[in-house]
Order: sequence, then C-alpha cells, then structure tokens
Amino acid sequence: MKIEVWSDVVCPWCFVGSRHLDEALRRFDHADEVEVEWRSYELDPNGPPERSGTYLERIARKYRVPVEEAGARVGRIVQVGAEAGIDFRFDLARLGNTFNAHRLLQLARTLGRQAELKDRLFTAAFTEGRRIGDPETLVELAVEAGIPEADARRVLEDGEHADDVRADENAAMEIGVDGVPFFRIDERFVIPGAQAPETIVAILDRAWAKSQPA
Repeated sequence: MKIEVWSDVVCPWCFVGSRHLDEALRRFDHADEVEVEWRSYELDPNGPPERSGTYLERIARKYRVPVEEAGARVGRIVQVGAEAGIDFRFDLARLGNTFNAHRLLQLARTLGRQAELKDRLFTAAFTEGRRIGDPETLVELAVEAGIPEADARRVLEDGEHADDVRADENAAMEIGVDGVPFFRIDERFVIPGAQAPETIVAILDRAWAKSQPA
C-alpha cells in the first residue's frame, strides 16, 4: 500500500496531519507493508526567505480578521497540536519560502530519509523557531536528519530536484488538491485535511480490503 501526502513544512495543520498519520499507522495492522511518500506543495511559492511581523499579524492579514480572532484560530491549532504531541511556538516562528526545503525532501526520498527530514523541518519551523527559508539552516537540519552534508549543499547550490518539486505540484493540480495536508492511498482513496487518527485507520482498513484478491 502506498500513501502519498502533499504538504508544506510551514503549514501547521500539515504537522498535525503528519503526527495523526504516524499514530494511525501504529494502530494499522498492516503498517509494515505501507510506503509513505511526502510530495511537494508550496502554500506561497512567491514568499520571501523569511516573513516579517508576528504569526498572528500575518494570519489576521491573510484572512482579513481582527488580531483577536486570529489569536483564537492559532489557539485552536496549539490545542490540537498539543493533543498530538506537538509544542507549537508561534511566538518563535520564522517562516518563509519552502522551495529549497522541498528540494531537500526530494533528495531525502532518494536516500530513504524523507520521513526523518520532514519531521525535522516541521519541528524546526514550529517549535524551535529556526529560519526555514535559510540555506545554511536547511543544510544543518538535513545533516541532523541523516543526510550527508555534501549532498545537501550540492542540491541547494546546483538547483537539483527543482523539476521534481514542480512535478509534484502539477500532479496536485491535476487531481484537484486545493489545500493541505492531502493524503492519497493507492491512487484510489483520498483524505483531505488533518483528520483524526481513527478516521485515517478506518480508510486504511477499507483501502487494504479493496487491494486484496477476492
């Protein structure tokens, strides 16, 4: 069974969705026969390396709501994240353009370290306040996820895997992905959003039953 997940490393709900998927796989009887591939999706392809202002201010501007309402929305994310074991620190967040992060995730896929790098990037962005759009920071995080430093630097300096990122994003458009996280199982079943682990398990069970010979 193959699970494809379109997500962005500056999307808090994608972080929650990744943890929910982890929990669902722990409950799924056939988890040892599941392959998970993280596919690229940029929430803001034209974003700067690092955004100015506080996270609350940016949310208020994006959704055209008062800062107080933005705070309530962020509070909800913090609560759901805590239930999933995530320590969201939006007061520290230094989010920015993720194109280079996605190129490194494409490299990580070829090295069998994609899940490790994905989780490292999420934690760095939302708990540690690391500069997710800074190349040097990305190299450090890649190394911490088990990727050789020389490989990470080569990818960032030479433009490798740019076409792979664009291919993932084009595939997302073709199947109608308009928000992330977005899960696709065996190209037949889809799960939009950060659904609860039990919901994911139920769909995995259904997909597994459909994949077995009659």
